[in-house]
Amino acid sequence: MKTQFYNISLDLHTTQTALEACCSYYHSGKKTCIYFVNAHCFNIAQRNEPYREVLKQGDLVLNDGIGIKLAAILDGTRLWENMNGTDFIPRILQHCQLEGHGVYFLGSQPGVIDRAAKNARKKFKNLNIKGYHHGYFPESQNSAIIDRINKSRATLLIVGMGVPRQEIWLGRHLDELSHVRLAIAGGAILDFLSGHVKRAPAWMQRLGMEWVYRILQEPIRLSKRYFVGNIVFIITILLYQLNFKPKNISHE
Repeated sequence: MKTQFYNISLDLHTTQTALEACCSYYHSGKKTCIYFVNAHCFNIAQRNEPYREVLKQGDLVLNDGIGIKLAAILDGTRLWENMNGTDFIPRILQHCQLEGHGVYFLGSQPGVIDRAAKNARKKFKNLNIKGYHHGYFPESQNSAIIDRINKSRATLLIVGMGVPRQEIWLGRHLDELSHVRLAIAGGAILDFLSGHVKRAPAWMQRLGMEWVYRILQEPIRLSKRYFVGNIVFIITILLYQLNFKPKNISHE
C-alpha cells in the first residue's frame, strides 16, 4: 500500500511481505518495477522531476537506509525494516533459482559485470542467467540493448546504472521489454556481486553505518554525496517539517 512520504510515496513492507508482493506481481503477468529510495535518492527527487515522476509510477518503492528511517520517525511513518536492495535482491535471486526464471543483468562497468555474472552463478547454483551487458552505453545503443534483452527471453531484469539513470531508463523502456515481468533498479548490487565493492562488516550494517564503510572504499567519489548530501537531506526534511516546501536545494 502506498504511503505518502514527504513529496514521494513509499510502500511499507517487511522482507517477507515484499517477496510475496513480487511473486504476486510476477505471476499476474503485469510488468512491474521495483525501486529503492535512500537519502541520496530523496535529494535527487527534490530537484529531478523526471526521476520523481518515475518513482510515482513504481509498483514497489522501498525504503533504504538510516536517513530515510530518521525522516520517517519525524514524519510519524512506521517503517517495518530497512529494505535495501543489497540484501533484498539476493532474496529475489534465491527465489528465481528455485523457480527457474531467466535473469538478465544490465549495468556496472565492462569487466565488472562479467565477474558479477560469474559470481552470481557460483552463489546461486541453479540461477538461469540469460545474459548481461555493462551499463556504459550511449543512448544511441538503447534499441540494440533492448533487442539483446528481448532475445534472451529473460523475465527478471536487474539494472545497476546509478540513480537516477537506472530508474529513468526503466520508466522509458519497460514497455519495450517484451518478456520482462519484474524489473529492479538495483544500484550497486552488481558491483557487490562482482566483489568490486565489498559490504561493510555485519556490525556496521546493523548500526546503519554502512555508508561510512562505502566512503572509506571510495572517498573521492562518495565523500561529497554523503557528507554534503546528508546535510542537504537533513535541511530538506526539517524544511518540510516546518511546512516550507524546499526549492532549489542541491549538492551538484
